[in-house]
Amino acid sequence: MTTAEIIEMEEKYIAPTYTRPPIVLDRGAGVYLYDLENNRYLDFIGGIAVNSLGHGVPEIVGAIAQQTAKLIHVSNLYHTTPHVLLAQLLVEHAFPSKIFFCNSGSESIEAALKFTRKWAFGIGGEDKHEIISFEHSFHGRTYGAISATAQPKYHEGFKPMVPGMVYLPFNDIDALDQAVSTERTATVIIEPVQGEGGVNTVQGEVLKHLRMLCDERQVALIFDEIQCGLCRTGKFFAYQHHGIEPDVMTLAKPLAGGLPIGAVMMKPHIAEVLKPGMHGSTFGANPVACHTALAVVQKMTAENIAEQARKAGEVLTDGLRVLQTKHKDIKEVRGSGLLIGIEFEDKVDGIVAACREKGMLVGSAGEKVLRWAPPLVIEQSHIDEALHILDAVLVARGI
Repeated sequence: MTTAEIIEMEEKYIAPTYTRPPIVLDRGAGVYLYDLENNRYLDFIGGIAVNSLGHGVPEIVGAIAQQTAKLIHVSNLYHTTPHVLLAQLLVEHAFPSKIFFCNSGSESIEAALKFTRKWAFGIGGEDKHEIISFEHSFHGRTYGAISATAQPKYHEGFKPMVPGMVYLPFNDIDALDQAVSTERTATVIIEPVQGEGGVNTVQGEVLKHLRMLCDERQVALIFDEIQCGLCRTGKFFAYQHHGIEPDVMTLAKPLAGGLPIGAVMMKPHIAEVLKPGMHGSTFGANPVACHTALAVVQKMTAENIAEQARKAGEVLTDGLRVLQTKHKDIKEVRGSGLLIGIEFEDKVDGIVAACREKGMLVGSAGEKVLRWAPPLVIEQSHIDEALHILDAVLVARGI
């Protein structure tokens, strides 16, 4: 089938929840993607921070084939091996916890909010139910997740939101002091690096102050590391830059190398309030997804992918700041590791399209921010190629 035929069929049969460019991606290898016409694209959005190890990774392909041949699904009524081994390895990299597995980032957020409200109910009853989140946050598109997303544009047409949501400015200690309440607040949810909201990094002193407040006022602290976790920022988990731990952490995107998976890591005092039947997922802890995720985390560990991301991120950011001196419309370069935001004076949708036409796929985070989240295994040649393409696009556009 041709590109035009595929796009025509999609318009006929697929719900219009995404706006897609007029290409059909067909295959991937390493850090490159290829469309039906065999045009090559440098992948600098990585499936929105999913394909952290690249495309066609032998360990991932092998893990999928191995487990698919052995056991695909039996439900959560029975014990299986892959999710137990995966949970053990994740805990070894993080903090003492128990893990609930599901199928996506949004599902992990829903579970985390539900679990922490249940924990808070045991302390303060129904009055202790408020959930605090932050301006420019993004936690997903299911009802609880979108309610915790403090961006009004995502709420339009879907109100009322889940009750008990409180939205605060990002990186504002005074606002935290006033809002976090022993009597009312069940949980605070925060992204250590906001992705969809503009690639905004939390200040270390703010995060430490928040941890202190939550301890003092018996409030659960959730770190949403769906996009920024698993080596992307140069540490295995983004919270490890700050010397504190959350009570609950959500994971998803890169965990299974592109297969659907989500995870909620919760400290024992949260996990102990859960009982059989309180929550579940038909496909959660799927053996194929979990066996593949085990291979992903093992590869990240063995090859020190976090350090690779840190080094590559420094080189890439330095290169972007050189471009900033040349192109005055670049307002700011920010981020952590290989989650990078490039803020411009004007909208970036034209830049995204022009980069694609020159053979590089990038994303946006809001109207004026380019978002780069390439595979964590990029090399100097890929960095040079990306900088060259962006420079050429900006020159051609006169900015």
